[in-house]
Amino acid sequence: MNLDITGKTALVCGASKGIGRATAIELAMNGATVVALARSADLLRTVVAGLPTPSGAKHHALAVDLGNETEYLTGVHNVVDIVGPIHILVNNTAGPAAGPLRKSSVADLMQAFENHILVAQRLMSALVPHMERAGYGRVINIVSTSVKQPIEGLGVSNTIRGAMASWAKTLATELGHAGITVNNVLPGATMTERLEAIIDRNVASSGRSRDEVVSSMVSEIPLGRFAQPEEIAAAVAFLASPAAGYISGTSILVDGGRTKALS
Repeated sequence: MNLDITGKTALVCGASKGIGRATAIELAMNGATVVALARSADLLRTVVAGLPTPSGAKHHALAVDLGNETEYLTGVHNVVDIVGPIHILVNNTAGPAAGPLRKSSVADLMQAFENHILVAQRLMSALVPHMERAGYGRVINIVSTSVKQPIEGLGVSNTIRGAMASWAKTLATELGHAGITVNNVLPGATMTERLEAIIDRNVASSGRSRDEVVSSMVSEIPLGRFAQPEEIAAAVAFLASPAAGYISGTSILVDGGRTKALS
Protein backbone atom coordinates (compact mmCIF):
# COMPACT_ATOMS: atom_id res chain seq x y z
CA MET A 1 0.00 0.00 0.00
CA ASN A 2 1.43 3.36 -1.04
CA LEU A 3 1.02 5.81 1.84
CA ASP A 4 4.04 7.89 0.83
CA ILE A 5 3.29 11.58 0.31
CA THR A 6 6.86 12.77 -0.05
CA GLY A 7 6.89 15.89 -2.21
CA LYS A 8 3.36 16.84 -1.22
CA THR A 9 2.46 19.78 1.00
CA ALA A 10 -0.41 19.65 3.50
CA LEU A 11 -2.21 22.52 5.20
CA VAL A 12 -3.60 21.25 8.51
CA CYS A 13 -6.07 23.50 10.32
CA GLY A 14 -6.33 23.40 14.09
CA ALA A 15 -2.87 21.85 14.24
CA SER A 16 -1.79 23.11 17.66
CA LYS A 17 -3.44 20.31 19.65
CA GLY A 18 -5.72 17.30 19.62
CA ILE A 19 -6.68 15.65 16.36
CA GLY A 20 -5.15 18.45 14.29
CA ARG A 21 -1.76 18.08 15.95
CA ALA A 22 -1.86 14.30 15.60
CA THR A 23 -2.75 14.70 11.92
CA ALA A 24 0.16 17.06 11.30
CA ILE A 25 2.51 14.52 12.86
CA GLU A 26 1.09 11.60 10.88
CA LEU A 27 1.28 13.41 7.54
CA ALA A 28 4.85 14.50 8.27
CA MET A 29 5.77 10.90 9.14
CA ASN A 30 4.51 9.88 5.70
CA GLY A 31 6.79 12.40 4.02
CA ALA A 32 4.65 15.51 3.56
CA THR A 33 5.74 19.07 4.11
CA VAL A 34 3.28 20.34 6.71
CA VAL A 35 1.92 23.84 7.13
CA ALA A 36 0.45 23.82 10.63
CA LEU A 37 -2.32 26.40 11.07
CA ALA A 38 -3.75 27.61 14.39
CA ARG A 39 -4.15 30.80 16.40
CA SER A 40 -1.38 30.30 18.95
CA ALA A 41 2.08 31.05 17.59
CA ASP A 42 3.70 29.63 20.72
CA LEU A 43 1.90 26.29 20.49
CA LEU A 44 2.57 26.07 16.76
CA ARG A 45 6.28 26.63 17.22
CA THR A 46 6.39 23.67 19.58
CA VAL A 47 4.36 21.49 17.21
CA VAL A 48 6.41 22.35 14.13
CA ALA A 49 9.70 21.86 15.96
CA GLY A 50 8.61 18.33 16.84
CA LEU A 51 7.33 17.23 13.43
CA PRO A 52 9.20 14.32 11.81
CA THR A 53 11.29 15.02 8.72
CA PRO A 54 11.91 11.61 7.10
CA SER A 55 12.26 13.23 3.67
CA GLY A 56 14.07 16.34 4.87
CA ALA A 57 10.96 18.52 4.57
CA LYS A 58 10.93 21.99 6.09
CA HIS A 59 7.67 22.43 7.98
CA HIS A 60 5.99 25.78 8.58
CA ALA A 61 3.77 27.40 11.20
CA LEU A 62 0.91 29.66 10.14
CA ALA A 63 -0.45 31.51 13.16
CA VAL A 64 -3.75 33.01 12.03
CA ASP A 65 -7.29 33.27 13.37
CA LEU A 66 -9.87 31.43 11.27
CA GLY A 67 -12.37 33.94 12.61
CA ASN A 68 -10.62 36.67 10.63
CA GLU A 69 -11.12 36.13 6.90
CA THR A 70 -8.56 38.68 5.73
CA GLU A 71 -5.94 37.40 8.14
CA TYR A 72 -6.14 33.73 7.28
CA LEU A 73 -6.51 34.16 3.52
CA THR A 74 -3.54 36.53 3.42
CA GLY A 75 -1.57 34.07 5.52
CA VAL A 76 -2.41 31.17 3.23
CA HIS A 77 -1.46 33.10 0.09
CA ASN A 78 1.81 34.16 1.69
CA VAL A 79 2.73 30.64 2.73
CA VAL A 80 1.96 29.32 -0.76
CA ASP A 81 4.45 31.85 -2.10
CA ILE A 82 7.04 30.27 0.20
CA VAL A 83 6.30 26.53 0.03
CA GLY A 84 4.61 26.25 -3.34
CA PRO A 85 1.27 24.55 -4.06
CA ILE A 86 -0.77 22.92 -1.31
CA HIS A 87 -1.80 19.41 -2.32
CA ILE A 88 -3.67 18.37 0.83
CA LEU A 89 -6.17 20.52 2.76
CA VAL A 90 -7.31 19.26 6.16
CA ASN A 91 -10.28 21.25 7.42
CA ASN A 92 -10.48 20.95 11.19
CA THR A 93 -12.35 23.53 13.23
CA ALA A 94 -13.44 23.39 16.86
CA GLY A 95 -17.08 22.43 17.22
CA PRO A 96 -19.85 24.83 18.24
CA ALA A 97 -20.83 25.14 21.88
CA ALA A 98 -22.96 22.35 23.30
CA GLY A 99 -26.66 22.80 23.98
CA PRO A 100 -30.11 21.95 22.61
CA LEU A 101 -31.04 23.35 19.20
CA ARG A 102 -34.33 24.83 20.42
CA LYS A 103 -32.44 27.08 22.83
CA SER A 104 -29.82 28.15 20.28
CA SER A 105 -30.01 31.56 18.65
CA VAL A 106 -29.88 32.46 14.99
CA ALA A 107 -26.55 34.08 15.78
CA ASP A 108 -25.25 30.73 17.07
CA LEU A 109 -26.15 29.05 13.80
CA MET A 110 -24.73 31.85 11.69
CA GLN A 111 -21.46 31.76 13.61
CA ALA A 112 -21.19 28.01 13.19
CA PHE A 113 -21.87 28.33 9.45
CA GLU A 114 -19.13 30.94 9.19
CA ASN A 115 -16.62 28.94 11.21
CA HIS A 116 -17.14 25.68 9.36
CA ILE A 117 -18.74 25.99 5.93
CA LEU A 118 -17.47 29.40 4.89
CA VAL A 119 -13.93 28.89 6.18
CA ALA A 120 -13.75 25.58 4.30
CA GLN A 121 -15.22 27.16 1.17
CA ARG A 122 -12.71 30.01 1.18
CA LEU A 123 -9.73 27.75 1.80
CA MET A 124 -10.90 25.35 -0.89
CA SER A 125 -11.35 28.19 -3.38
CA ALA A 126 -7.85 29.46 -2.63
CA LEU A 127 -6.11 26.08 -2.86
CA VAL A 128 -7.94 23.93 -5.41
CA PRO A 129 -6.44 25.79 -8.41
CA HIS A 130 -3.00 24.79 -7.13
CA MET A 131 -4.14 21.17 -6.74
CA GLU A 132 -5.46 21.18 -10.30
CA ARG A 133 -2.18 22.45 -11.70
CA ALA A 134 -0.18 19.99 -9.60
CA GLY A 135 -2.32 17.04 -10.68
CA TYR A 136 -2.87 15.92 -7.08
CA GLY A 137 -5.47 17.06 -4.60
CA ARG A 138 -7.03 15.96 -1.35
CA VAL A 139 -9.66 17.85 0.66
CA ILE A 140 -10.26 16.08 3.97
CA ASN A 141 -12.74 17.35 6.53
CA ILE A 142 -12.62 16.25 10.15
CA VAL A 143 -16.28 16.36 11.07
CA SER A 144 -18.28 14.20 13.53
CA THR A 145 -20.33 11.03 13.78
CA SER A 146 -23.35 13.32 14.06
CA VAL A 147 -23.32 13.34 10.25
CA LYS A 148 -24.76 9.82 10.53
CA GLN A 149 -26.55 10.00 13.88
CA PRO A 150 -27.30 13.27 15.75
CA ILE A 151 -25.76 13.51 19.20
CA GLU A 152 -28.00 14.58 22.06
CA GLY A 153 -27.16 18.01 23.43
CA LEU A 154 -25.14 19.14 20.41
CA GLY A 155 -27.90 20.81 18.40
CA VAL A 156 -25.94 23.42 16.48
CA SER A 157 -23.04 21.05 15.91
CA ASN A 158 -25.33 18.33 14.53
CA THR A 159 -26.87 20.84 12.14
CA ILE A 160 -23.66 22.31 10.82
CA ARG A 161 -21.84 18.97 10.56
CA GLY A 162 -24.60 17.69 8.29
CA ALA A 163 -24.19 20.76 6.11
CA MET A 164 -20.46 20.12 5.96
CA ALA A 165 -21.01 16.58 4.73
CA SER A 166 -23.34 17.84 2.01
CA TRP A 167 -20.77 20.47 1.02
CA ALA A 168 -18.11 17.80 0.70
CA LYS A 169 -20.30 15.44 -1.32
CA THR A 170 -21.17 18.20 -3.76
CA LEU A 171 -17.55 19.24 -4.09
CA ALA A 172 -16.41 15.67 -4.69
CA THR A 173 -18.67 15.53 -7.74
CA GLU A 174 -17.47 18.87 -9.04
CA LEU A 175 -13.75 18.20 -8.61
CA GLY A 176 -13.57 14.56 -9.58
CA HIS A 177 -12.64 15.33 -13.18
CA ALA A 178 -9.41 16.91 -11.92
CA GLY A 179 -8.47 13.88 -9.84
CA ILE A 180 -9.12 15.74 -6.60
CA THR A 181 -10.79 13.70 -3.87
CA VAL A 182 -13.00 15.11 -1.12
CA ASN A 183 -13.81 13.06 1.97
CA ASN A 184 -14.89 13.35 5.58
CA VAL A 185 -13.49 11.63 8.64
CA LEU A 186 -16.08 11.21 11.39
CA PRO A 187 -14.40 10.82 14.77
CA GLY A 188 -16.25 9.34 17.69
CA ALA A 189 -15.47 10.26 21.28
CA THR A 190 -11.78 11.13 21.20
CA MET A 191 -9.51 12.13 24.06
CA THR A 192 -9.29 15.85 23.37
CA GLU A 193 -10.08 19.06 25.24
CA ARG A 194 -13.53 19.10 23.62
CA LEU A 195 -14.36 15.67 25.01
CA GLU A 196 -13.16 16.79 28.44
CA ALA A 197 -15.51 19.77 28.21
CA ILE A 198 -18.43 17.52 27.24
CA ILE A 199 -17.69 15.24 30.19
CA ASP A 200 -17.52 18.22 32.55
CA ARG A 201 -20.86 19.51 31.22
CA ASN A 202 -22.48 16.13 31.75
CA VAL A 203 -21.11 15.92 35.28
CA ALA A 204 -22.50 19.36 36.09
CA SER A 205 -25.92 18.72 34.57
CA SER A 206 -26.46 15.17 35.84
CA GLY A 207 -25.05 15.33 39.34
CA ARG A 208 -23.13 12.13 38.68
CA SER A 209 -19.44 11.66 39.36
CA ARG A 210 -16.89 11.97 36.58
CA ASP A 211 -16.20 8.24 36.71
CA GLU A 212 -19.90 7.50 36.34
CA VAL A 213 -20.24 9.81 33.34
CA VAL A 214 -17.17 8.36 31.63
CA SER A 215 -18.31 4.80 32.33
CA SER A 216 -21.72 5.55 30.83
CA MET A 217 -20.19 7.08 27.69
CA VAL A 218 -17.73 4.24 27.20
CA SER A 219 -20.48 1.64 27.66
CA GLU A 220 -22.01 2.84 24.38
CA ILE A 221 -18.81 2.07 22.45
CA PRO A 222 -18.40 -1.57 21.35
CA LEU A 223 -14.60 -1.32 21.58
CA GLY A 224 -14.99 -0.18 25.18
CA ARG A 225 -12.80 2.92 25.15
CA PHE A 226 -12.38 6.43 23.80
CA ALA A 227 -10.26 7.00 20.70
CA GLN A 228 -6.82 8.53 20.78
CA PRO A 229 -6.18 11.46 18.40
CA GLU A 230 -3.57 9.40 16.57
CA GLU A 231 -6.23 6.91 15.53
CA ILE A 232 -8.24 9.63 13.81
CA ALA A 233 -5.07 10.99 12.23
CA ALA A 234 -4.33 7.58 10.72
CA ALA A 235 -7.58 7.71 8.75
CA VAL A 236 -6.76 11.21 7.52
CA ALA A 237 -3.29 10.11 6.45
CA PHE A 238 -4.73 7.20 4.48
CA LEU A 239 -7.17 9.46 2.64
CA ALA A 240 -4.33 11.88 1.89
CA SER A 241 -2.23 9.16 0.28
CA PRO A 242 -2.04 7.77 -3.26
CA ALA A 243 -3.54 4.53 -1.90
CA ALA A 244 -6.88 6.32 -1.44
CA GLY A 245 -6.95 7.80 -4.92
CA TYR A 246 -10.27 6.15 -5.84
CA ILE A 247 -12.10 7.08 -2.64
CA SER A 248 -14.10 10.29 -2.87
CA GLY A 249 -17.36 11.72 -1.63
CA THR A 250 -17.51 9.46 1.39
CA SER A 251 -17.67 9.86 5.16
CA ILE A 252 -15.58 7.40 7.15
CA LEU A 253 -16.59 6.58 10.71
CA VAL A 254 -13.75 6.22 13.20
CA ASP A 255 -15.81 5.68 16.33
CA GLY A 256 -15.12 2.24 17.76
CA GLY A 257 -18.42 0.97 16.36
CA ARG A 258 -20.64 3.32 18.36
CA THR A 259 -22.76 4.70 15.51
CA LYS A 260 -25.77 2.49 14.85
CA ALA A 261 -26.47 3.68 11.31
CA LEU A 262 -25.69 1.26 8.48
CA SER A 263 -24.53 3.98 6.09
